[in-house]
Amino acid sequence: MQQNDQLAALWLPFTANRAFKAEPRLLATAKDMHYHTPDGRAVLDGTAGLWCVNAGHCRETIVEAIRHQAGVMDFGPTFQLGHPIAFEFATRVGELMPEGLDRIFFANSGSEAVDSALKIALACQRARGQGTRTRLIGRERGYHGTGFGGISVGGLVNNRRAFGTLLTGVDHLRHTHDIANAFTRGQPAKGAELADDLERIVTLHGAETIAAVIVEPMAGSTGVLVPPLSYLERLREICTRHGIILIFDEVITAFGRLGKATAAEYFGVIPDMITLAKGLTNAAVPMGAVAVSRAIHDDIVDNAPDGIELFHGYTYSGHPLAAAAGLATLDLYRDEALFERAAGLADYWADAVHALRGARHVIDLRNLGLVAGIELEPRPGAPTKRATELFHACFDHGLLVRATGDIIALSPPLILEKAHIDEIVGRIAELVETID
Repeated sequence: MQQNDQLAALWLPFTANRAFKAEPRLLATAKDMHYHTPDGRAVLDGTAGLWCVNAGHCRETIVEAIRHQAGVMDFGPTFQLGHPIAFEFATRVGELMPEGLDRIFFANSGSEAVDSALKIALACQRARGQGTRTRLIGRERGYHGTGFGGISVGGLVNNRRAFGTLLTGVDHLRHTHDIANAFTRGQPAKGAELADDLERIVTLHGAETIAAVIVEPMAGSTGVLVPPLSYLERLREICTRHGIILIFDEVITAFGRLGKATAAEYFGVIPDMITLAKGLTNAAVPMGAVAVSRAIHDDIVDNAPDGIELFHGYTYSGHPLAAAAGLATLDLYRDEALFERAAGLADYWADAVHALRGARHVIDLRNLGLVAGIELEPRPGAPTKRATELFHACFDHGLLVRATGDIIALSPPLILEKAHIDEIVGRIAELVETID
């Protein structure tokens, strides 16, 4: 294909590479709430990068922590060895998790965190003498990363269609989206009964075959699907009753996105494991983690024979630079009260987002915490094109949003001001009128 030779070497992920390289949109620098293009044009970040830069860009304390750690010890293995900063960071992360979920397993991304959690769930059921429990349950429209484990339990059709799945014994709950709940502020009142779909799967396969259920408390990448009132509570109760491990994938929702350290805390529902990434290190150094209940950890470790209890891990688990970035990030969240700040802006954010009702092509608006989904009516014969064109128009006019299907997703850094909210929503309101 014809392309710019300077761009030819890099194969971009989840990108229409031919279209991008014909008309590239590039980012060169970042600071606080803004990116800057190579020609110096400011772009307001309405997505915290990719749901991940919760404390804003290039924060000096994080930069300095990485710089210092790189000069002290750039890498140290965690296979049969360890280094103090990884233990310190695990302790700090555990202190933010719901009570009892303070055993932390480090990975390098959300995808790896999900695969780790699935393996831990299977290992736990075996350790409990429940070796027949090998089935894993995800949810339609769920996104759990791009490892084969994640796309197996995930419910995004294109991901599964492209590569198939390697895991057998996987089933999916119904998704929670209902157009009857369109334009709801926060959690829809209708839909708690959708959790009962797990009972259907239990009846179909038998509880004795099911190891774990994994769901996003609020589904992000599929376009911001907010759980109905009492849905997560009901799902928790069903899992408990049938001895099924419940995993919350909080790669997006953890670290202040909903105004709390975790969505589990926000909803008041405690799972057995939580997967983490993105805001864990403010995205300054890649890192993922699984917060595991003490009960699961102890069942695996205490019931194993001498030697390695869990045959799983990564070269970069607990990487020193990532741990340093993470500790500095947690300090920023605490010292600047960023979770509380997000909670304090949630109502203003909701008012601004729902002011788009009646805008051209907008068929639904969804919000929770500092997240929003703006669903556009698909263009006849060309689904996703309308949102893609709006994404491009926003970038060209100084605003970064996220297009996922026919939905514009927003998740700005938690340091934003009300003026930034006005600018984000005002720019979208102007530009959506220009899209056919």
